[in-house]
Amino acid sequence: MTSKEMADLAVTTLDAKKGRDITLIDIAEKSSFADYLVLATGGSNRQVAALTDDVEEAFAKEGQFPKSIDGKNGTGWVLMDMGDVIVNIFDQDTREKYSIEKVWGDCPITRYAEEQ
Repeated sequence: MTSKEMADLAVTTLDAKKGRDITLIDIAEKSSFADYLVLATGGSNRQVAALTDDVEEAFAKEGQFPKSIDGKNGTGWVLMDMGDVIVNIFDQDTREKYSIEKVWGDCPITRYAEEQ
């Protein structure tokens, strides 16, 4: 599975499970640690945990397992290190506080529109 396929799997899983403000950042040209960052927001700590579980399960079905998962237990930010793809799932306040999109603002960013 390529890093782009992994990023797409994370995006589609988060979208199917009602993650909000889903964003894909291509950091391959600027980073040595990963090719893509996937960002999403959950409406509550419970939804952040559920989104994390759903992404982990989707990757497991493809034989891909996280190198690490940091931030479980209601911290407001879960980081899933899938190797070349880093999945970040935030609650609203934490996402606004850290503004990851601004940090990587010089990289190609794709924002996925939420269904109405």
